[in-house]
Amino acid sequence: MKKNRIVIVILIVGFVGVFVAYKMYNKPHVNVVETKSDITLSASKILNDFSTDENAANKLYLEKIIKINGTISELNIEKERGIITLKTRDNFGSVLCHLSEGGMKKMKSLKVGQTITLKGICTGFLMDVILVKCEIIS
Repeated sequence: MKKNRIVIVILIVGFVGVFVAYKMYNKPHVNVVETKSDITLSASKILNDFSTDENAANKLYLEKIIKINGTISELNIEKERGIITLKTRDNFGSVLCHLSEGGMKKMKSLKVGQTITLKGICTGFLMDVILVKCEIIS
């Protein structure tokens, strides 16, 4: 009798786990262009927040759509993907914006030293703040 209950509980937990995994895997992708940004700020502000208190910054910014402005310090293409580096007041860190395919098309018209506004999803901090799926706003 107890064995049957244990088996039933294990099966239920297994089915729930499979269902949740299936839903997460098939979750629709966020369209950054059409989605309203959660937060608007400068490259220096977000880097300062992560440098000061990474845990608090993670709660504020992680997985949120961020509209960010700053000055371009580098334009790179790695593995056929564009990366715009935004300069900050901190000499040891910056904001790396990994462009979407749509953003890549606009990258050719940009220049180092230009002020720019981008919108992307914050994925965290590793010496630099990382934004992915970035779109060039202006």
